Amino acid sequence: MAKIVGMRIRELRNELGLKQEELAERLNFSKSSIGMYERNERKPDYDTLQKIADFFGVTRSYLLGDTDKKNDSDSNYDALAEINNLLKKYDIDQSGFFDIEKWKAMGPDEIRELESYFEFITSKAKKKDQ
Repeated sequence: MAKIVGMRIRELRNELGLKQEELAERLNFSKSSIGMYERNERKPDYDTLQKIADFFGVTRSYLLGDTDKKNDSDSNYDALAEINNLLKKYDIDQSGFFDIEKWKAMGPDEIRELESYFEFITSKAKKKDQ
């Protein structure tokens, strides 16, 4: 594996505005592992590389530097970048978005709004699968 793996992991993590610690938590890795991958002091094994690729919505080939194409879709549309842009546009703090304590504090009206949102995204996903 070329040194590009660490650079790509760092770039993708930064695109999402995540700290190494946050990425480690989401992937169930140690913070030191993420740091070592990014500094190319340690090479991820096949399963780890796949887990990282899946998290970021990219291919292993992209992480390895075999291609500059992030995913296998035929279009140049980058959903991850678009979502990141929306989060910035609406000033949504990603770390806060996944903060369980904030979710616990929701009232009934907020839960109904959340349910509507979940219905919307699941129906879109089902339509896309058809």
